[in-house]
Amino acid sequence: MPWTRAVRQGFGSARAGVGLLRPGPRIVPPVNPRQILGLVAVALGGVAGSAVAGASAMLPACVVVGVLVWVASGGSGARRHLMWLTGLAAAVSLAVTVAYRLGIAVPVRGAELPGLAESAGLFLLAGMTARWSPVRQAVISGVAAGAVAGVWSLRFFAPASVLEGVGVAAFWSIGALIAAGIGMSLRFQEARRLRAVAESRAALRLQVARDLHDFVAHDISEMLAHAQAGQFVPTGAADALQRIEQAGQRAMAALDRTVQMLHHDEDAATATTPAPSLTDLPELAERFSASGRAQVRLTMADAVAGASREASAIAYRTVVEALTNVRRHAPGATLVEVTVTAEPEVLVVTVTDDGVPSRTGEQRDGGGFGLPALAEHLTASGGDLTAGALPGGWEVRARIPVARR
Repeated sequence: MPWTRAVRQGFGSARAGVGLLRPGPRIVPPVNPRQILGLVAVALGGVAGSAVAGASAMLPACVVVGVLVWVASGGSGARRHLMWLTGLAAAVSLAVTVAYRLGIAVPVRGAELPGLAESAGLFLLAGMTARWSPVRQAVISGVAAGAVAGVWSLRFFAPASVLEGVGVAAFWSIGALIAAGIGMSLRFQEARRLRAVAESRAALRLQVARDLHDFVAHDISEMLAHAQAGQFVPTGAADALQRIEQAGQRAMAALDRTVQMLHHDEDAATATTPAPSLTDLPELAERFSASGRAQVRLTMADAVAGASREASAIAYRTVVEALTNVRRHAPGATLVEVTVTAEPEVLVVTVTDDGVPSRTGEQRDGGGFGLPALAEHLTASGGDLTAGALPGGWEVRARIPVARR
């Protein structure tokens, strides 16, 4: 029956209204108490000013100022509706201007002051839309606010010709153009800042991934090699466990260094254990020789001691990655020759082994953040990295640009 349907609809509306009071997602966005207090203050000021400047002059000024107060005190939630609020303020202002021109409203003495405040408020709204609104909305609402602010002066000025009226309106619109330009400048600066932050985070993630791959993976592969050796040589189990413990400690140190990179505190970053460099190659060669059948023969020229910290760290990474690939892909290798020499402005690292891949034609780079990532990094900095088969073995050769310390 119709009346029962009406009752059910009424109860449904009541339940929907009560639902707005419950916690959870709201259909109506929350209102900041400061917004209400600001509107009350604007309304009281409008009532007081109406006695002096007239209601027709105070109405658009109060609407424009009220919109500014609402947006300024409402935060990002109010900015989402900035285009519609700016359109409301511009529509009220234009309606009052038309009323003055048609003689419906008559200006009184003192009406110019609220009009100036109204025009300045429209300038600010044009700048705010250019700063926060989407581009299409910013163009629409900014043009509307600027045009209405331009014709405001026609309430009290009767141009002798259409051309004169257009010139006066264009002059008053300059303020809106300046405000919009400032808003767009702030918008572009924020976009550049966000882009720089995103690029910095991406570079940090890549650096973390490289550290995990180059150092932690190498130490873990060493632990696996010692564990496998301990299974086949029971008499050396104690020594293998000791070496596994040492490799685990190095892996933990590498993880700690990587985690420290994620902190933004500069003091914490400087307190981190320095990254391995060329001075750590003898220890690396000794550990690798002790972990398997392949023995490392290390040769370093005296001139490499003057290499920069960055070049030294990249050289160490190259040797680590090459040795890790020997352990993974050439378990039958018996000799690995590591040579580090210095050429003019270039550090040359060569790692050669006498092993053959475990499967015919197998590639040793392994993908990921290994040799391909090092090659990409060196190419970007003016160096190069090559890896390929030799008669009876494999060679990795890196040319690293070096800046003397």
